[in-house]
Amino acid sequence: MAYFDNPVIPGFSPDPSICRAGEDYYLATSSFEYVPGVPLWHSRDLTHWRLIGHALDRPAQLDLSDTVASSSGVYAPTLRHHDGRFWMITTVVGGVGTVLVTAADPAGPWSDPVPVRIPGIDPDLAWDEDGTCWCLFSHDGIKGVRIDPKSGALLGEPVDMWSGTGLQYPEGPHLYCVGDWWYLLLSEGGTERGHALSVARARTLPGPFEPHPDNPVLSHRSTDHPVQNTGHGDLVRAHDGSWWMVLLGTRPRGDTPGFHGMGRETFLAPVRWEDGWPVPGPVELRSRAPELLPHPWPEEPHRDDFDAPALAPRWVTLRRRDPEAVDLGAKPGHLVLNARAEALDRPGAVFVGRRQRDPECVARTRTDVAEGGRGGLAVRLDEAHHYQVEREGDTVRAIARIGPVRQAVAERVVPAGPLTLRVDVTTTDALPPTITVRGAGPQAGAGLRVGAPDTLRLGYETEDGEFEVLAELDGRYLTTEVAGGFTGRVVGMYATRGSAAFDWFELSSA
Repeated sequence: MAYFDNPVIPGFSPDPSICRAGEDYYLATSSFEYVPGVPLWHSRDLTHWRLIGHALDRPAQLDLSDTVASSSGVYAPTLRHHDGRFWMITTVVGGVGTVLVTAADPAGPWSDPVPVRIPGIDPDLAWDEDGTCWCLFSHDGIKGVRIDPKSGALLGEPVDMWSGTGLQYPEGPHLYCVGDWWYLLLSEGGTERGHALSVARARTLPGPFEPHPDNPVLSHRSTDHPVQNTGHGDLVRAHDGSWWMVLLGTRPRGDTPGFHGMGRETFLAPVRWEDGWPVPGPVELRSRAPELLPHPWPEEPHRDDFDAPALAPRWVTLRRRDPEAVDLGAKPGHLVLNARAEALDRPGAVFVGRRQRDPECVARTRTDVAEGGRGGLAVRLDEAHHYQVEREGDTVRAIARIGPVRQAVAERVVPAGPLTLRVDVTTTDALPPTITVRGAGPQAGAGLRVGAPDTLRLGYETEDGEFEVLAELDGRYLTTEVAGGFTGRVVGMYATRGSAAFDWFELSSA
């Protein structure tokens, strides 16, 4: 019997939407303030996924201003395959609103966006038997409207559909026709610990819908299950006839209330049918795999030497990809970042990163900062919550930004020339009962009770490879439970003055 490990897409990968084309499966996730927008994943067995590109990967498709807030931007997409084409609809919050793009190949190119003039978020697409396209969305409940998907035009007025059992924030609707019934799946209770999935069905559209008698059909609220915040699911029928659900969840760690830093991740769960109703679950960290031919993909390299003419799809930037600020051609074999803002909390900050995918990991980069320049390595949750280790002149320093406080917690003079900066992330499971706080400040040398999900060690490597730790910082301040928002940690390089050249970057499991 084969098993798989959840999450199937680890790291900040929320709001999954899935579709099947033959024996291939494709999945889209939210991207918020990071570009390119809407990551697209491909699988042949539902458990192994590879990133193949983004649906919104050029300025003509996605134009976020430097002032778009963190956790705004591109919200939950829906991905569908219909009439030989792929369709993706999403809402750009703080931008143009709801847009729809299409492609013959999910790896791209995708069309220029067509606006769909609906309010709210979380749009969905479904086609009825006569080819009419329905668009559902969340706005004061769940509403639906017929649209022309080619032009985006509304073909009538939105109508109320079904808005759940009465819990807060009914959202993430997905509509399916199975047999003689239309099923409406939605999330409610909020995307935090109360998150839940509920379902209703109707014979015709737009209803009326009758709810499942035992809603919610899936929730981990008020349990000690290691997977929490379960919701925002999407159903797919595999090519062997079995049914599955992708959904978001989190893996909190540490003392109450539990903290998750990698964001909401994509999980896979089986779906059984009982009395004409889809019932998903269980959602386990290790579960029985689909009875499909296993199809693993080659593992992505941990290291990038920046020898290619363009960044790989796994690299993201903040709000836009400025070729003058993010340059692979100025210095062969290097990524050169040219600052546009004096700090990571300022509009226009230049940051290039990758999602943290392992609870324990090591990030390293070889940097050479130009005279008068400043740049380094950062672990970012948002503008007000990030840790940095940076080089400026002959000084390397560790910086903590926690809410309104920004503090250089330690610094040291280092020899001239390139320097390898490093951040180690270690979970509390691997730590002693207390850890020592290194660096400046009133808590320097004190014992820190291990209630955090993890600790981050910031520093640099000497020329003989020794890790010189400047600071050990509590990981809970880079979690959603402290910072709020909808994203997860992204680890990468930045420049906040002049220019900084990076010879290579490596992010590997510890």
